[in-house]
Order: sequence, then structure tokens, then C-alpha cells
Amino acid sequence: MKVGMMSFAHMHAHSYANSLLKLPNVELVCIFDDEEERGKDAAKKYGTEYVSDQETFLNREMDAVIICSENSKHKEMVVNAAKAKKNILCEKPIATTLKDGEEMIRVCEENGVILQIAFPVRFNSSIRQLKDMISKGELGKIIAFRTTNRGQNPGGWFIDKQASGGGAVLDHTVHMVDVMRWCIEKEVKKVDALVDSYFHDIPIDDAGLLTLEFENGVIASHDASWSKFSAYPTWGDVTIEVIGTKKTVKVDALQEHLRMYEEDSKPLKHLFYGNNMDFDLIKDFVDCVKEGREPSITGYDGLKALEVALAAYDASDSKSTVYL
Repeated sequence: MKVGMMSFAHMHAHSYANSLLKLPNVELVCIFDDEEERGKDAAKKYGTEYVSDQETFLNREMDAVIICSENSKHKEMVVNAAKAKKNILCEKPIATTLKDGEEMIRVCEENGVILQIAFPVRFNSSIRQLKDMISKGELGKIIAFRTTNRGQNPGGWFIDKQASGGGAVLDHTVHMVDVMRWCIEKEVKKVDALVDSYFHDIPIDDAGLLTLEFENGVIASHDASWSKFSAYPTWGDVTIEVIGTKKTVKVDALQEHLRMYEEDSKPLKHLFYGNNMDFDLIKDFVDCVKEGREPSITGYDGLKALEVALAAYDASDSKSTVYL
């Protein structure tokens, strides 16, 4: 199977490229990036070819592409790749507007190609165990969720609203909304939020507190932020607590780690030893393309997660509840 990569703007691109190289019978055939130096560096690192022109890249023989551009470029790249009949894995969020996300889904459907959204948290082994427990009814009736996704400020294009579409709330809400939707198979119907920049002097939000209500009455809180300081032992956290009538279960997706102390810029580091979520995401996508099946995480899943994140901005700006 031949796979190409479009842009290394997002840091996840490196993990995805490494994952491709570990899979048997999968070839990373070439890399397109509109920043030449970044693209050439990536091509050299992963032993493949750099292509500077997007149209030339998409005319190459490939079964699929992985898109890791700035958020604002997702639509253009997905639409162009779909018209070139390439199956697509697109980094989250699916887009910066609902209109763009809807168009991306439509064009992929019209051209008969797969559109999968990169939500690797679904592939964390502890999150999957939680999903299994909920599906089996071990927690009883689900009453509420408490979730967090707090990391470090990535800087660069992430804090440029034109390129990113939003700050920490967009960046760190879509993951956990997707997990909650997946766990109970229900949609969010009400959103309240407080969003602002609290930790950094930047022109975009770096934190938000959200309260959600699902269509079946389940309530949820979500803490999204770029609040971790540079010397923090890892990039951040991903946690979910599920309150049921039989059990309450709390999962820390990054808790499987060793502590390493050394004389360095980070005196304490957490060395994660759990399953590689990114690898399992890429393997699932490759298997999906090979088997011609519906993707595990659809464009619609990406759209519904984006809808909640954007509603949080509207709720905060209007100081009122947003109904979906």
C-alpha cells in the first residue's frame, strides 16, 4: 500500500510517519509541504521524496494521504485529495468552520474515498477498556462525565487564529467530545463555556471550562487548556471520569509512565510505556483502506466534535447557553 503525507505543520506528522514505517507492506512514497525547507527535512528524515507542487504530488500513484497541515488548510487539501481519488486521514479538527467540514464530507462521498479524522485517544488501551465497560453496562446508567485535556502552549501557527481557527479550546476539546460521544453514542445538545487567555500573553484563548448536556440528559464538564509550563514532565494530560449508577471510573490515558530524573532542562521526565495510540490509529486507517470499509472515526464524528468546540466560543462570547 502506498501512502503520501501532506504537510508536516502539525507535530503529530512525525509520529504518523514513524508509524507508517513500522507497518509491513506500507510505503511512504512522498511528502508534499508548502514550506520547502520543512518538507525537505521531513523527506530526508523518513527516506522518501519531497514534492513541492500539490497537484504533482496528488497525481502520483498512491492509495491514501495523511494530512497534517495547519487547520485552515484542511479543507483545501482534503477536497483536492478526494478529487484525486485518494483515501484520506485528516488531522483534527476536521476544519475551522462547520460549512467547510460539511463540504469536505460531501466531496469525499461524491468521489468514493474514505475520510477518517485523527482522534488517536480512541485507541488508548485504557480508554478502550472504559468504552468496553460502558458497553457491557458495568457502570450502570451513565450520569455524568468529567474530562480534562491540558497541555503546553505549542506556539507558532497554533496561536494565529487565521491559521488555527481557535486556541486551546478548539485544540483540546474535540478529542474529549469525541471520546464521550463514542462512549455513550449520543449527541451534545447544550453548551455553556467560559473561554479566555489566562496563562499566556497571546492573542488567542489558552483555556476554557465547558459544561455540556447530551440528548439523553448526561451532563459533562471539560477543562481544556495550554496551562502546563515548559518544564512539566510531559506535554500534558488526558483524563476522563465517568459517573454511573453502579460504578464511578476514572481514566488517565497517560498515566502509564516511568519517572526519569536527570540534569537537563526538564529535571523530571515521564517516559510513557503504554500502547502507542498514534501507531494504532495509523494501523486502523491502513487496514480500513485495504479492506474498503467505513472508517472507525468518520468525517461526521469530526464534524460533531468541531460543532461543540465552536459552540463553546459562541457560549462564552454571548454569556448564554448555546443549543445544538
